[in-house]
Amino acid sequence: MRTTTLSLLALLGTGCVTQGTYDLLKAERDHLEEELAARNQTLEQRERKITAQEDALKKLEANLLDLTQQKADLDARLNRSLAELANRTKDASKLKADVDQMTLALADLEKRRAQAEARVNEFKNLLARFKALIDAGKLKVRIVEGRMVVVLATDILFAPGSASLSKDGKTAISEVAQVLASIPNRNFQVEGHTDAQPISTAQFPSNWELAAFRGTNVVKAMIEAGMPKERISAASFADTKPVGVNDMPEGRALNRRIEITIVPDLSTLPGFEELQKVEKSG
Repeated sequence: MRTTTLSLLALLGTGCVTQGTYDLLKAERDHLEEELAARNQTLEQRERKITAQEDALKKLEANLLDLTQQKADLDARLNRSLAELANRTKDASKLKADVDQMTLALADLEKRRAQAEARVNEFKNLLARFKALIDAGKLKVRIVEGRMVVVLATDILFAPGSASLSKDGKTAISEVAQVLASIPNRNFQVEGHTDAQPISTAQFPSNWELAAFRGTNVVKAMIEAGMPKERISAASFADTKPVGVNDMPEGRALNRRIEITIVPDLSTLPGFEELQKVEKSG
């Protein structure tokens, strides 16, 4: 077709153009115009496609940017959540430790409360056992330095300056021994106390010897009355622990006494288990 067109153009240049040639040229022109229009249309379609693709690419880029921002936001939220979880885990661990510590403290408190209640009941029981002797004025039951103590005035047990038990004294000690011996799983210490009046004899060079002999004789009398000897001991305090004023006769009378201490069970005291561990490790 292009060759024909060139030939026709050459004829036009010579001026020898017939109607037929003109028609061919016109048809050729129309064909070229149609082909150009088709190509322009194709080009426009391609441009529209490119424009659409560019728009789609821009949307994808925008979506990618948005997704990137969303990911950054999610990462930040995740990091905050992880940090919060770590703090909560730490708080939970601390709370558990606090709860465990409180549970141990409550258990220890309950143990101490039970021990205190047991000691109160034991003291009440001791008072009940000695009620008749207390009512008769032969002895008193007291708490001394946290220990239960049976107190007997030596004036009804011994003559002044003597360590030999009187008849009434032996009777009183026998009654006390029988009551104490009936208390299971307890040991006792007999403590001799004097007033501050000095003594100096061949048998008792000082109040230490007087208090010691009196305590020892009470122990012997209690053993004779049925107290197992492995459950009892004697000690002398002379005039070192007065309970009354030595300047007054009434105070000196209070200081002249025999105290029978109920030895506490050390295994029930706080820290006993720890002391045993230290002893074994040493």
